[in-house]
Amino acid sequence: MTTSTTTSPLQLDGWQWVTSGKIRDLYEPSVSSPFNDLILVVTSDKISAFDYVLPTLIPDKGKILTALTAWWFEQLAGVIPNHLVSLDVPAPVQGRAMICQRLTMYPVECVARGYLTGSGLAEYQATGEVTGIKLPEGLADGDRLPYPIFTPATKAAQGAHDENVSLAYVADQLGLDTAESLRDATMKLYTKAEAIARERGLILADTKFEFGVEAASGLLTLGDEVLTPDSSRYWDAKTWEPGSPQASFDKQFVRDWLAQDSGWDRASEPPALPDEVVEKTRSRYIEAYERLTGQAFFA
Repeated sequence: MTTSTTTSPLQLDGWQWVTSGKIRDLYEPSVSSPFNDLILVVTSDKISAFDYVLPTLIPDKGKILTALTAWWFEQLAGVIPNHLVSLDVPAPVQGRAMICQRLTMYPVECVARGYLTGSGLAEYQATGEVTGIKLPEGLADGDRLPYPIFTPATKAAQGAHDENVSLAYVADQLGLDTAESLRDATMKLYTKAEAIARERGLILADTKFEFGVEAASGLLTLGDEVLTPDSSRYWDAKTWEPGSPQASFDKQFVRDWLAQDSGWDRASEPPALPDEVVEKTRSRYIEAYERLTGQAFFA
């Protein structure tokens, strides 16, 4: 088991630390240069669950997420521009970092759902709708929806829950044209990604994208990380059976252990993960990468 500790940001030649999120650290050029419109995004091996960053690391998780994001950016390049500039990064973060175009990000999680599960299922069971979209009666956990839907969410501060909202809410905050552009881009990306995953025997049940605007071009641009087990729900197409929760290629082992076996009350800091949960989670992330890309993962 690898346990994380609170450490100072890495000292990287040519870059200075700006801020850190749950999983990623952001750096900007340390001296004035023509490249001040770039940022360095470093992905750690940290893992979060139930709005907490856990004290245990998942070895190689940062490298898996970075490699898979870069692969998906390449697959989706014809749909919408993305912010990836280069994977030629300083040696201490090689394999887990990307140099990206700086974007002005929109404050909304752009979620696409092709299947009913998670928070969408809970909302449907209570109201028959998901973010104001009326769905047919009688749907069960894991059912494929009649068509994919756009179900945006607010971007909550660390430690708080994202909240599902309607397209009308996004339009009220950002303007109708922007809201519709975000919806259309999200659904085009999901449609292509879902087809690619299905060709590889995986179901992309739902996912979230984040978008921003690049200053020079003014173009809507895909940012953050995309279509990884951290931001997406993948199921094995061969074992998919609606009516109950599906086995996912994500942090399911972590959530299950915390909720069922750890004795954690969620009112205190979460406990360290046992070695078995760490290894199962790492293996699941690697399997998702290898099945999607067709490439072996080398740490």
